[in-house]
This record gives sequence, C-alpha cells and structure tokens, in this order.
Amino acid sequence: MRKEYLSAPLPFVGQKRMFAKEYKKILATLDDNAVFVDLFGGSGLLSHITKYNKPNATVVYNDYDNYRQRLENIDRTNLLLADLRVIVKDCPRQKLIDTKTRELIFERLEREEQTGFVDYITISSSLLFSMKYVLSLDALRKEGMYNNVRKNDYSCDGFLDGLEIESCDYRELFNKYKDNPNVVFLVDPPYLCTEVGTYNMSWSLADYLDVLTVLQGKRFVYFTSNKSSIVELCDWLGNNQTLGNPFKNARKIEFNAHMNYNSQYTDIMLYRIA
Repeated sequence: MRKEYLSAPLPFVGQKRMFAKEYKKILATLDDNAVFVDLFGGSGLLSHITKYNKPNATVVYNDYDNYRQRLENIDRTNLLLADLRVIVKDCPRQKLIDTKTRELIFERLEREEQTGFVDYITISSSLLFSMKYVLSLDALRKEGMYNNVRKNDYSCDGFLDGLEIESCDYRELFNKYKDNPNVVFLVDPPYLCTEVGTYNMSWSLADYLDVLTVLQGKRFVYFTSNKSSIVELCDWLGNNQTLGNPFKNARKIEFNAHMNYNSQYTDIMLYRIA
C-alpha cells in the first residue's frame, strides 16, 4: 500500500509539514479531477499530499530546486551516513566533534565527491545545528560540527509517484495553466526576510511582490509568514489605492547596520478556492 508522507523525505528549508492536516481539509472540498499546479514545488510535499488525497487529479510539481537529484541519490546518502556513524561512534551525541574526527569526516566526504553526488543539505542536518545547512565541503569546513548523525536510513519510496514534474520559472508555468478553469495554484515562494541560500534563485522584495499577480482572479493556496508583513501591506494598499509611489524622484543613501534578531516567526496559509 502506498505511503502518505506528511513531511519531506529529506531535509528541506520551508517544507509545509505543519500545515499538512489543514491543507488536507482544503483538498477535501475540491473536485477530484481538479488541476493543481505547485508553482514553487520545493520538496514536493504539497504536491505529494495533493496527489495522495486526490489520485484522479492532475498535479504539477515545479522542481525548480532539483530536489529530485537528492531523492535519486538517497541510497548513496544512506551509505555515507552509515560510514559517518562509525566515524563518530566515540563522540558524545549533540556535542562538538573533535579535530581528529572532523578530519576523518572530511576525508570520507572527499572520497564521496570523487565518485559522484554528495547531498550536503542532508549531511548538514547530521553534522550542524538544527536548520543550518551548507552546500559544499568548503563551507562545511568553516563550521563547528556536532554529532547529530541520523541513526536511521532515509526513504522516499513512492514520494513522487503520479506527479507531472516541471523545472522552470514559476511565471512560465503559471502562463501555461492560467486559462484552465479547473486549476488551483499552490503558491509557496521563499519567504521574504528569510535565508534563501539553499534555493536556486535570488529573491528580492520586488520578486516577492510579483508573485501576488498570479493570485488575481485565480483559485489558490498561498503561504507566507508574519516576518514579511505581506498581509498587512496588501490590506494597506487596498485602502490607499491612489497613493502611487511616494519615493518617486527621491534620492537614496545606504549603509550597513548590524543587530541581533529573533529567528522565530509565524507561518501563514491563505486560500481562495471558490
């Protein structure tokens, strides 16, 4: 029997596992033969949950970040983690890894690179603090490493089954399906004011606001956070439609400032499906 995943099989920044239960309630109100287009597919979790609960629906997963490559190499990753467990066996759990053991880890990763792909995001989750990731061996060398090595293998059996997979700019995909009267767009862009280093894109305020244009007149499920204040901003703009750009012709001076910040924030899901 096919398994339903309620979290991504491999670590991914911004996966929507906390919304899985509520998202399934939304799906239950929609046509079984609807077309769901996951514009910012990320880990594919929303696409997977959609296809599992709506097996007759067309579900398009935009794998812009090439998450598939990580899934395709999951056996390699499991073998590598098995070797790392042996290397760190004498290191206390969740404690700093000593210099000698670090070098053994680096040697093992170097050998892995010589034979093919290394999933550094997944490896990061076993060697760094929670939610901290690197994309290369050079970046890992700059970090303090901790023995958080996962004790069990990863599995992704059936995770992408039945999905139509694309890999393109979200605007291209939107234009392809925007005139389909049965479409529902899943819109989960990288959050504004959030680190996007593990995504294959740059991301500015203008990019973030551009995404809002795909919501106009469409059925959608949209994700944001209170760090962006996007809901408050849109409410304000709706009440001040004649303002225009108050900074037109103004001159700008910039300097860099440093301050501490609180990393906690609130995820938000908004939807219009009628």
